[in-house]
Amino acid sequence: MNKDFSHVVAARTGNTGIGELVLLVSAHGLAGLYFGHRLRQAGLPADDAGHDILNAAEDQLSEYFAGERKAFDLPLDPRGSDFQREVWDALCHIPYGTTCSYREIAQRIGKPKSVRAVGTANGANPIAIIVPCHRVIGADGSLTGFSAGLHIKEALLEHEGVLTMA
Repeated sequence: MNKDFSHVVAARTGNTGIGELVLLVSAHGLAGLYFGHRLRQAGLPADDAGHDILNAAEDQLSEYFAGERKAFDLPLDPRGSDFQREVWDALCHIPYGTTCSYREIAQRIGKPKSVRAVGTANGANPIAIIVPCHRVIGADGSLTGFSAGLHIKEALLEHEGVLTMA
């Protein structure tokens, strides 16, 4: 993954039940949450143990994975086009434990013919889990399009009670 992280001022890596996560923060908010296997960490800024946003993000993610948190309350600073940010904002309104389709997101943002573009924006989401792109599924209910791997999407949806694995 080749991204421009010139706005990132601190980074932190942590382990969860679904793998390693990398948090990135800018001067304005959480700028990224990536699955460690998807991000080349060389050249990222060092951890800042006293950074309030990194600490809050780490705490809230721990609560989420412990089943104690269903919504996040963090300042976000995702970098993307106006359209991407519009899609990412719509993702933030998908409640915990529910899913919706790419078509539904396109309709919610008032651009019903932009289903493919919504899928592309969803895949470019720089703040996984907190901006819940994992809650978007195919119109037929299939688990589609998750850059970190469908097994991680499946694990997140199972964690939220959307899926039950037999």
